[in-house]
Amino acid sequence: MSTSSSSYYPSEVVDPHHHFIDTTNNSFQSFLSKFLPNVTYLPKDYTRDIIEPLAKVGVKMIGTVHVEAMPDSGVEEVTWVEQMMTNSCLDDDQQPHYVKGYVASANLTEDTIDQQLQQLVGTTTKLRGIRWIVDCVGKFENGTTATHPATTRHDGIDLLKSPKFERGLALLEKYNLSFDLQCAPVQLVETAAALFAKYPTLKVCIDHLGKPRTILGNDVLDDDGSGSVNPNVTVDETELKVWREGMTAMAKLPNVYVKISMLGYTCPGWIRTKERQEVVKSLVRETIDLFGANRCMVAWNWHMSGAVSDSDGMSDVGPDAVELLDKFCWFFEGYSKEDKDRLFAGNAKEFYRIE
Repeated sequence: MSTSSSSYYPSEVVDPHHHFIDTTNNSFQSFLSKFLPNVTYLPKDYTRDIIEPLAKVGVKMIGTVHVEAMPDSGVEEVTWVEQMMTNSCLDDDQQPHYVKGYVASANLTEDTIDQQLQQLVGTTTKLRGIRWIVDCVGKFENGTTATHPATTRHDGIDLLKSPKFERGLALLEKYNLSFDLQCAPVQLVETAAALFAKYPTLKVCIDHLGKPRTILGNDVLDDDGSGSVNPNVTVDETELKVWREGMTAMAKLPNVYVKISMLGYTCPGWIRTKERQEVVKSLVRETIDLFGANRCMVAWNWHMSGAVSDSDGMSDVGPDAVELLDKFCWFFEGYSKEDKDRLFAGNAKEFYRIE
């Protein structure tokens, strides 16, 4: 079986997860600049890296969803992206306004959250959801645990256990907004499943396959100083047991979807070897088995490079746009055309109301 290509490409795709960044010039990205100083990634870069390569193999990008990237102000970030996209269309009448939806930033614990949501809704008719990153298994330890740097804004506090967070979460349906859930697998088990069961009509999308972490270990061996590729092919069953328990519980909630994305966080450097690719494929298909092909969606998560987008900095290699498309097609071998079409576009269109 080939692990690098497929005879099937979808005619169209939706990318429900990508980011634009300019920490050099945007004052509202001061928090992000602590972790990504002097980084610029703009619409023209995304067009070059994703839209044009896919078009060359006959795949049309019919719309994307811009997801928040830890801005100081969700309103300012959305306004900035809308202005950039509008200006790019004016400068080039052949350039479509491909951002069809926004998942904006809002701290759901704040006392003024209702007013913030009102302001966000008034900023654009394309607002579709909210994300506030909550990956927390303790204080941030410079990336050595599953705790995300975003949570240094509330260091060591699991907001999924916060009554204030739940109060803000409960307001989302009032504004017809979904919630993008980015958290660690243990949080799915301990908190998320019970929390979101209370809100059966709130649409929720789990980001990045539920984020099982480094299940084959690091990409390269650092302890021996050689920098050689880690040959391990034995998965961390302890990590996967927690992930499976959490994803199984979430899959029982019919309002919860999953993004198949950032696979290099689960297995850094997975594209290096056939064995690693087989492990990732098995987890993707297990996820689809749990949730069904009608509640999963692929995403490119692009914002800097293939390596960063794929692994969140945990490897220096990652697939480009077409390579990732090839892998998705390989993962989905044996699925019906209807299921593939839903995985590549239909579910994202439905979830984020993309027209």
